[in-house]
Amino acid sequence: QVQLVESGGGLVQPGGSLRLSCVASGRIVNIYTMGWYRQAPGKQRELFARITSGGTTNYADSVKGRFTIASDNAKNTAYLQMDSLKPEDAADYYCNSDTRVWISTYLRVHNYWGQGNQITGYS
Repeated sequence: QVQLVESGGGLVQPGGSLRLSCVASGRIVNIYTMGWYRQAPGKQRELFARITSGGTTNYADSVKGRFTIASDNAKNTAYLQMDSLKPEDAADYYCNSDTRVWISTYLRVHNYWGQGNQITGYS
């Protein structure tokens, strides 16, 4: 019922910048939160940035001061600006949202994932 489509990403160059976008579409009533997770090879998927519909943001210590999450509620879109990139930022990046949708005649909050977007390390 809800699809999250990510775009952007690319190659990590130390000190460089990249930008990701995530667009939510479908039978959306409203989006409560949008967040970004990442998973490096051999590691668990981790939440590192999240934004609420009210604009409150939270970051993991590993990205604080370097990454910025923003959203455009009217467009159901979240953005991730990644600056001062480090080699350890290479991972698969996933968009995630808590979204209220209609299920039959009921309103429910469901959690949705994007398909993932690979950010590769420079070698």
